[in-house]
Amino acid sequence: MKILITGKNSYIGMSFEKWLNQWPDVYQVDTICLINDNWENYDFSLYDKVFHVAGIVHQKEKLDMENSYFSVNRDLAVEVAKKAKKSGVKQFIFMSSMAVYGHEGKIDEQVIINKNTPCNPNSFYGRSKLEAENEINKLGDYHFSIAIIRAPMVYGPNCPGNYGFLRKYARRIRILPDLKNQRSMIFINNLTEFIRLLVDHQDKGLFFPQNKEYVDTLNMAKIIAHFYGKKILVSKALGGLLRAGKNTFPMVNKIFGNLIYDKNLSQHYDWNYCKVGFEESIELTEKNKV
Repeated sequence: MKILITGKNSYIGMSFEKWLNQWPDVYQVDTICLINDNWENYDFSLYDKVFHVAGIVHQKEKLDMENSYFSVNRDLAVEVAKKAKKSGVKQFIFMSSMAVYGHEGKIDEQVIINKNTPCNPNSFYGRSKLEAENEINKLGDYHFSIAIIRAPMVYGPNCPGNYGFLRKYARRIRILPDLKNQRSMIFINNLTEFIRLLVDHQDKGLFFPQNKEYVDTLNMAKIIAHFYGKKILVSKALGGLLRAGKNTFPMVNKIFGNLIYDKNLSQHYDWNYCKVGFEESIELTEKNKV
């Protein structure tokens, strides 16, 4: 099976390629860069599947970034999908995000995304991903399967994003707030195994992979600290302060708020994609970081 990953140097793309290297006789993987227009001359007809991961990631947004988000995350993705279809590719996999729902999480309130939750993105990132989904879905037919992955937070060795922030905090700070929460997350090995199964079955539709266990941010920080021989103290007073300031400081909700996918959304392949449990995933993440 020949797979083309569109978007060089993507964390998820590189991780997927590395994962498939375990089966060199089954998968042949190539990666191309989409930064310039040379990709338009690339022969997509050589491939059975295209996995599109190129994009501007979720970050602190500024008004002058809007055009860039939509140009890359929507317009480029649609053009790649059109070329894939025209070239006879059988399956197009688009890496989307939980951000299409527009939820950041809330402290002491359950925020559960289920099959009836409407999409209401509140960022350039979320809007551009949702608009890309809508346009790409129009291309799907019997011969061209469209699979869209709305991933929650992804973590793993050297993964950019919120995990790195929490890791740094857990290693340097000895006191954390007494705040219990639940977050949907997915370890990179579980995600790449999910994508492998998606490719093997040539499935189409919307997909919501996550770890089997919801993650408690405080517990995650404790496990990280323990890996480095440190101990986290828990402060009820600090928890009270953060509760009081949750509407003033959005980052508090982003880290300690509740935000989960209903597990009924994620039972793809009978959970067989979840190869690694939570505590083991933290150990692997910390052992293999560069």
